[in-house]
This record gives sequence, structure tokens and C-alpha cells, in this order.
Amino acid sequence: MGKTEEFEELRPLLFSIAYRILGSVAEAEDAVQESWLRYDASTTLPRSAKAFLSATVTRIAIDVLRSARVRREEYVGPWLPEPLLDDPYEDPARAAELADSVSMAALVLLERLSPLERSVFVLREVFAFGFDEVAGAVGRSEAACRQLLVRARRHMHEGRPRFAADREERQELAGRFFEALSQGDMDGLRSLLSADVRLVGDGGGKAPQLAKAVAGAENVARLLATVYPLMARVDITFEPHEVNGQPGALFRDRDGKVLHIFALDVLDGQIQTIRAVINPDKLGHLGPVADAWALDQEVKRARKQAR
Repeated sequence: MGKTEEFEELRPLLFSIAYRILGSVAEAEDAVQESWLRYDASTTLPRSAKAFLSATVTRIAIDVLRSARVRREEYVGPWLPEPLLDDPYEDPARAAELADSVSMAALVLLERLSPLERSVFVLREVFAFGFDEVAGAVGRSEAACRQLLVRARRHMHEGRPRFAADREERQELAGRFFEALSQGDMDGLRSLLSADVRLVGDGGGKAPQLAKAVAGAENVARLLATVYPLMARVDITFEPHEVNGQPGALFRDRDGKVLHIFALDVLDGQIQTIRAVINPDKLGHLGPVADAWALDQEVKRARKQAR
């Protein structure tokens, strides 16, 4: 097998590693491409293409994450990862770990970790790399990597929700949620939300949004039941779609352009968190992006007409 074929075979794994470290589709794709350039430029063939490329893409991602941390600290409003509709890497033996680690809840928690802690956690906990491989990838001793993993696990386990509901149960609950949303059914929405449900929006200061954060079943249900019928009046539609391994939906304008996404956290038969990514910079990989500001004005006019 030649270099190109080896790389293409490993591309899904490399992207999945980089995305979990970076929380950005665009940055992960750039890191994968840079790893190819370094692999292609190498004058000697490594004993293991997988080990070489995994280490290379990890180091690149660590450097990118370090440079991005200041930007994220200055980010306007809540930060959410770029939504991922389909994870290209599959491993039946690691299916549960892969699905859990790509959820928005997990990626938000990963933001608490240092770049090294995050990388060690992803390589070891998610992809089950040996400590020798992890050490080679991050440039630390095996002993140091074990300590980094202990700290990372502690941070993750302190705040990590467990999505105990099976896939079919989650999808059924999400279906009822989006049906109630389409009808503006406040009671129906409220019945599906946990008492302390949170709606979190990431507009990054670049798009109008429902709210930066709303808490409580009554408040969230009222907001959604009020706003969505107005959005429907200006031909905004949505299509249910799995987002980061969890139930969700893509919202589109009348021309089919992407307006925002919803991702739902489901636990104990209720929706615990609704995350809305509205920042247009985080939606471009999903297709042409709608003019959210213009649509916001249309929605406001529809509200006046409804009074």
C-alpha cells in the first residue's frame, strides 16, 4: 500500500482525533491536511503509519489549541463546538466511548482541560492508544501521561452527564419534542423538559439568538412556543438530524440555507439541555449559511403583525 492509500485509510481516525481535541470541524480538517503534508514530505517510511500520523495530527492539534485559547477566553457569550453531523470513524469495540466523547456536553467539558490533558484523554480514554503511543504523540514520559490522564478523568467525571437512554428512546423523545415545537405546543414542550433544563445559544456576537442562556422548563417552553411559530411564518423550517451523536435538528431559511442547529441532551426520559449553534462561522461546513440578521428582522415584523 502506498503513502496516499495508507493516509486515506487513516483519514477518518485522524479527523476524529483532531475534532475531539479542537472542537472545530474546520480546524480538524486543516490539521489532518497538514499531517498529510508532513507525512508526504518525510523521506523515511515510519514503522507504523497509524502511529506516525496519529502523533503528527495530535501535535498539530495541540499547537492550534494553544493558539486558540486566548480567542476562546475572549469569545462573546457561551462557546459551543462546531456541530458534527456524522463522525467518519467507526470502531464497534469502542462505539460507546466514541459516541459519548463526541457529544456537545463532553466537548464543552473538554474545554476545561489543558491542551495536553485533553490530548492524553482523547488518545487513551476514547481511542485506547497505549501509553507508549500517547507519550510519543504528546512528547511526555509515560509516567507524566498517566498523571495527565488522572487529572483529566477527574475534571471530566465531575461534570459529565451520562446519556443512559438508548438511541431509540432518545430519538422517540426528540420526535415528540420537535412535533410539539412545530405546533407551538407549550404544554407539550414543558412535559418533555426536565425541571432545570437549560437552553444555551452560541452566536459568538455574530448572529441574533434566542437567548444566551435560559433555565427552567417553564421559561424554555414559553420561549420556544412563542418564537418558533413566528419563525415558521417567515418560512423557517427544520429537519431532525443527529448532531454530535445526539438527537437534534438543522433549521433552514426559505432557500434551504442553514440558520442554526439544535442539539438535545436526553437523560432519564427528559431533555436536560438544548444547545443552539447560531454563529455563522461554525455552520459553513454544513452548506450555505442564511442571513440571520435579515431573518431576525422578518421575525420581528411577524411578531408585530400577530399582535
